[in-house]
Amino acid sequence: MAALDTNILVRYLVADDKKQFQTAKELIEGGGSDQTYFVPISVIVELEWVLRSLYDQSKAQNLELLSKLLESRELEFQEEASIEIALNLYSENNTDFADCLHVAAAFSHDRAPLITFDRKASRLDDAELLQ
Repeated sequence: MAALDTNILVRYLVADDKKQFQTAKELIEGGGSDQTYFVPISVIVELEWVLRSLYDQSKAQNLELLSKLLESRELEFQEEASIEIALNLYSENNTDFADCLHVAAAFSHDRAPLITFDRKASRLDDAELLQ
């Protein structure tokens, strides 16, 4: 099973380059093949940042796009349970997605709380501010 880089998922979701979009779509959707692709957790962090920062996607748009990706049969995600928890935290809090994912990963591995100097992140359940 091969893994996908962030730029493949960006082209697939944003379709800002028609040729690369078509190539990414054919790769991911595979024309009926049973091929699945691995998505590293670092790609999800970068993907959210790229969509928000470079494509001005709103939080709601990012939540929708990332949720749809998780539902895809063609993609297998590293730490999928953590990503699902992070999306839930992100939807309910005014905290960066990356911080939500850090807390979710700590929780998923029974390593909570996440200790942080970040006041905003420390507002999440299972995070603790170090003063």
